[in-house]
Amino acid sequence: MRIGFGMDVHQFSEQRELVLGGVKIPHQKGLLGHSDADVLIHSIMDAILGALALGDIGKHFPDTDMAYKDISSMKLLSKVYDIMSYNGYKVGNIDAVVAAQNPKLSPYIQQMRENIANILNTEIENISVKATTTEKLGFEGREEGVTSYCVCLLEKVIDNKKIFV
Repeated sequence: MRIGFGMDVHQFSEQRELVLGGVKIPHQKGLLGHSDADVLIHSIMDAILGALALGDIGKHFPDTDMAYKDISSMKLLSKVYDIMSYNGYKVGNIDAVVAAQNPKLSPYIQQMRENIANILNTEIENISVKATTTEKLGFEGREEGVTSYCVCLLEKVIDNKKIFV
């Protein structure tokens, strides 16, 4: 088994859609970034890549490459899934938290979990997404941006069977 930790942060920006966990969320601002700036998916990708000791999303999908300009982070997560699978691992579980004062995310969490589980070819029970405010403290509390943190457990797979060492 391997454990990874990911963290990402993006600031709010006018004239951008807010996308979290592959879900378009109604809000007056979106997140600024080279891709769609889906901070939740970025933290998950970094956790998986970290567990594999393969660097971070900037190494694999640099913001200097126009191929990734405005790309859906769900497409990038699919590429990270391919990397994980190629290296002989599958998701044991994902536990992520999104810190945002607004908007309230609870109505969208189930769809986020389904989207992530679908891309990572795992059961929804293996995907946890939580949301929290920062009680109006820090840049999230001032509604300047959003942060996401994620831990993941990857399991080694041979012939689609779990191996326990």
